[in-house]
Order: sequence, then structure tokens, then C-alpha cells
Amino acid sequence: MADDHHKDEAYLSAVIAKRIKLFQEHQAKQLAQRQSLPHDPIKITIKDGNNVKEVKEGNRWQTIPMDVISRDLANPALVCSVNNVLWDLNRPLEGDCSLEFFKFDSEIGRETFWRSSAHILGQALLEQEYMCKLSEPCKALEEGFYYDAFYGDLGLNEKEHFAKIEAAAAKAVRGRQPFERIQVTKEEALDMFSDNEFKVELINDSKEEIITVYRCGNLVDLSSGPHIPDTSFVKAFKCLNASAAYWKGNRDRESLQRVYGISFPDKNQLKAYLQSIKEAKNYDHRVLGKDQKLFFCDQLSPGSWFFLPYGTRVYNKLMEFIKKEYWKRGYSEVMSPNMYNMNLWETSGHAANYKENMFTFDIDKQEFGLKPMNCPGHCLMFKYMASSYKELPIRLADFGVLHRNEASGALSGLTRVRRFQQDDAHIFCTEKQVKEEVKGVLDFVDYVYTIFGFTYEIKLSTRPEKYLGDLETWDRAEESLKEALLESGKTFDENKGDGAFYGPKIDITVCDAMKRKFQCATLQLDFQLPARFKLEYKAKDEGKVERPVMIHRAVLGSVERMFAILLEHYKGKLPFWLSPRQAIVCSYSNNKDILEYADKVQKQIHEAGYYVDVDKSDRHVRKKVAEARAAMYNYNYILVVGPEEATTGKVPVRLREDPPGRKDFPKLSINDLLDEFKLKTANFL
Repeated sequence: MADDHHKDEAYLSAVIAKRIKLFQEHQAKQLAQRQSLPHDPIKITIKDGNNVKEVKEGNRWQTIPMDVISRDLANPALVCSVNNVLWDLNRPLEGDCSLEFFKFDSEIGRETFWRSSAHILGQALLEQEYMCKLSEPCKALEEGFYYDAFYGDLGLNEKEHFAKIEAAAAKAVRGRQPFERIQVTKEEALDMFSDNEFKVELINDSKEEIITVYRCGNLVDLSSGPHIPDTSFVKAFKCLNASAAYWKGNRDRESLQRVYGISFPDKNQLKAYLQSIKEAKNYDHRVLGKDQKLFFCDQLSPGSWFFLPYGTRVYNKLMEFIKKEYWKRGYSEVMSPNMYNMNLWETSGHAANYKENMFTFDIDKQEFGLKPMNCPGHCLMFKYMASSYKELPIRLADFGVLHRNEASGALSGLTRVRRFQQDDAHIFCTEKQVKEEVKGVLDFVDYVYTIFGFTYEIKLSTRPEKYLGDLETWDRAEESLKEALLESGKTFDENKGDGAFYGPKIDITVCDAMKRKFQCATLQLDFQLPARFKLEYKAKDEGKVERPVMIHRAVLGSVERMFAILLEHYKGKLPFWLSPRQAIVCSYSNNKDILEYADKVQKQIHEAGYYVDVDKSDRHVRKKVAEARAAMYNYNYILVVGPEEATTGKVPVRLREDPPGRKDFPKLSINDLLDEFKLKTANFL
């Protein structure tokens, strides 16, 4: 953004004044309407999870949630649910209800806090400071928030303008500006936002006839809410970065500026967060991948990564690890085509709902698409394979290459790519088998994530407002998932209404060593693809056929993404079983006998199936060892061989983790060393 860019005061005055005037008019009418309603006594049951804490009394359309809870200044409630519907703390209660409060230490509380912080960003920065047009309503992320805005031909310089943004946000916070809510008709909303073509498009696209609008300070904006009571709850606010984005994710639409931020109710939390970000940057997988010669990306193939020999070793070991579990858990590995005629994607529904994310091309005047997922191909396989209930469940696993046409601005290292592989599997089973199959997947996930050292959280996402299929089938499916979770001894949160349109799902979020969260594993029930592909099997009753239930599941998710997460989780020091540099043999000198023995040791270890290199250069052995332990290489075992070792046939064993001054290294025979290696890999490969 150019330094000489200045606000169009006339534009701002007209737009802001108009919106506030209309907001206040609608707010006054709605307040008068509420006041005219009877304020009957109501019973308010305050809950903590499933437990009732206390019961209080209030009045309909008059009592607000803040009236029935004492404010904890150190850890205040931010939002609540009323009969399991999220609710602003300053929104009047409408009848007898159960009430549960959420603070920043809860996921719901954090999401609300960051959604409101995004609104502060929108108010304090965008339309006020730079006269841009806000596009999508404020967005909360798993960690932090962002806002998209249209600047025309102007750009945003982070260094020059983040300080101004933060100062404007701080001013809004000091003002203790309340978040106020109204609801208007579509026509009223179009009138209110007529000067902003992005908001107009959103309103016209909405299938809702009633639109929710919030005001905070001078900013009136579309938002489904809920929000925190006022801006004073935000004690620490920081802009993190800015990037390009496209309106509605469509690369053919307007180019937007996306500003990311983070906020907390306490300054010390921000300080700790920024320290963790600094630490994470030191272990960024893109830096580690380059330093350790694992992988790289070239502009000639953006979003598709090149895995060098050492990186390919890690990639293959992850797949071997999963394949070993497939063998034990009754999965059958299959291979399916990379491209299909678009007729397949018409049948599956992806042509209508996902085509813009696919790579498509013409062959002999017919349109084809590279597969972005394996499930339609697996439906064809089931149709070819299955004929009887006796063959179910069928568990098909596929490491096939997938391609998704991600926007260039969305690409991010190995975590967001265009070409990738998944430990993708689909289970075709009877409805009665669903619970046991789900329990099996949960056990699979627990086994893998425990080995990686991840902790994880589970969410059960239930029927959304818009769904396909009948209510009875949905209820049975949700109950099967819930019973499987309970019988597996898993604690879980319920995300009501957040399931896929084709079935309920279980999402699993992992937490790594730096306490960052990633959504990796997933399990989804699907009734729609089997119906679309007319999948059937012969039922137990003679002459009858039934439709299978399809379970989509992944444990690693994208192998590329899991590679990146693990590399950062282990801070570049991969465990022995996964390491691409398991051992190195360093010669003490360039004496012929020593060099021959170094070659012999390297050959024995290699033939036993382990990754081992040899350094026979004429450098001093201390330099060889220091390099082998350096972050660039990180060899798990460093084996220095000299005259004594060449005579005795043993090797002194140095570990990557040994302190620099250690001298008493254990000496093992090659066979004993290989036995140790075998123990370290036995549970994985």
C-alpha cells in the first residue's frame, strides 16, 4: 500500500453513517417489540456439561445470560449456549432454558473470542484506516483469525502498516465497545450494504430470509455470531501476516488481501504464543527439508513436491508402517486409475460440487479429470467384487496419487499441496457392522498417534440442517458412532449440526510437541455414494438385496502433510525407525585396514536393511562426528572405527543424543548392534 494513500473521508462518512443509522433504526424497532412482549417468569438451569450446577429465575425477553453469572475477572465467561444453541451473553432469554457458559479455556470460548477479534480487525483497520471493502464476514481459525478485504490495485505492506492496524485495534479495545446484534430481512440487509458488492453478493446467495448483523463501534457487518460482550475482553492483539486470497476461493474472481491475527485475554498468553511461533519457525519443515536434503519444490511444478532420496526414505517408511497395520487389521490394498471420464464424477456428485478444485482435460473430445479422492473408484471396485453379505466387511486401502487444483495463494509447503497421497481407505459393511468397524478405526488411530507421541481430541459431528437421506437412518448412524466412541473409552465433544451432508463423522485433532493442533485423521459414514452408484449385496434373506454403508477413513491423512507435521514435531530429529540417516561409519584415519573395515561395517548394516553411510574422508575424526551430529544430518548412530575396531571386529556406539564430552562409548559386535537396530524397528516395520 502506497504511503501517500489517504482515506476518502466523504465516502467513509456516507457509508458508515448510513449503516449506523439503519442499524439503530432496526435496533430500536426490535427493542420496542421485545419490550411490548410479556416478561413472564422463566426457569434458568445452569449446567456444566451434563451436570446441573444451579437453577435461577428470570424474566422472558428481559433477563440476559450475564445477569445470572458473576464475572470472573481473571477468566471471564465469553459466550454461552441456550438449549445447546450458542448465544451472546447480552442477548435476552426467550423462555425456560438450560444455560452453559464457555471461557477462553474451551474451544467454543476461543472460537468466539477470535471471531470477535476478527470483527475488531475489520472495524479498527480495514474500512476505517484504508477505505477498502470488507468481503467475507469475520473468520475465526483453529488458532487466531483473519479478515479478507478488497483494496483494488493497492497492496498491504506488513512492516509499514501492522503497527497502525494494532494501534487502531487497541483504540477500539480501550473504548469497551459492545457487540450489538439485530436481525433484518434480505431486502433490509441489501439496503444497508448496498455500497459493498461483496456483501450484496453474499446476501443474495444466502438461502436464509433473515440475516444477522452485528455492530461494534463504527463497524456494522454481516456475522452469524455469537460474539463476546465487548471489546475490553481482548487484552492482547497482534497482526501476524498478510497474504493474497481470491473472492470465494475462485482464482477467476477479485484478488483480496487476507490479514491474519492473534489475540488473547491476557498479555502473558500473547507473549508465550509469540515465543512458540519463534520456536516453530526454527523447526519449519520447509527449512529442515532443505537443510537435510529431504525435499524441495520448483516453480515449474508449483504445489507438487520433489522428494529426494533421503526424503523418499521417510515417505516410504510412513507408508510401510501403515501397510504393516493393514495386514494385521484386515485391509486389502488396491490400486485404482489416476484419471476418469467426467461421467464418473457426475455420478458421484463431484462434478457439480467440486469441479473447480479438479484438474480436467479433453481426450478424444471427451472430458476427463484427475482424481482428487479415491472413493468413487472404490465404489466401482465394490460393484465388481461384492455379491454377498458373507464377504462384508470389505476394507479397501489405496495410496494412489491424488491431485487437487488448490489456488496458488493457498499453497503452503507440504501442508497444502496439489499432488499428494493419502493412507486412504473405504470400508463397505452392513449397518449392523458399523459400530465394530468404527471401533477398529479408533483403535488404529490410537495406536498410530501414541507411537508418534501425539495427544489428540475427538469430535462427533452430527446431522446438519441440510442433509440427504432419511431421519431414521441418520439417527441410527449417529447412535452407532456414539456407542463406538463410548465402548472404546474415548472422551469426545459433540459438534451438533457439523456433519457432512451425506453422513455423520468423527474428526480427530492431534496436538504436537509444540502444542500446535492439526486435523489429520477422519472417519465419515456415507449413505449417499452407495446409493448414487447403486451398490448392492445379496442379503441373508433369500432373494433380497441390501445397500452397504460406506465408511471413509484416513489415519495419517495426506502423507505429505503428516511428513511435515512429524518433522516439526520431532524438531528435525526423527526417531530411528523413521530416520533416513540411521547410522554413519566414520573412519579414524585413512589407513588402508581401517578404510576396509569401515566399508565392511557399512556393507553389513546395509545388507541387514538399514540406512547407513560411510565417511572415509581424510578430515579429523572430530569434524566427521560433529558434522554427523549436526542438524543438517542428524544421524541416530555414529560409529567411529579405528585400528582397535579393525582388529577386534567391534564398533564404539555413539548416539545422536550423547553429550558432547562423553568418552565411554559402549563397544558392540556388528551382530549385537544389528540386534539393537532390530529391537528399535520391530514394532514399526
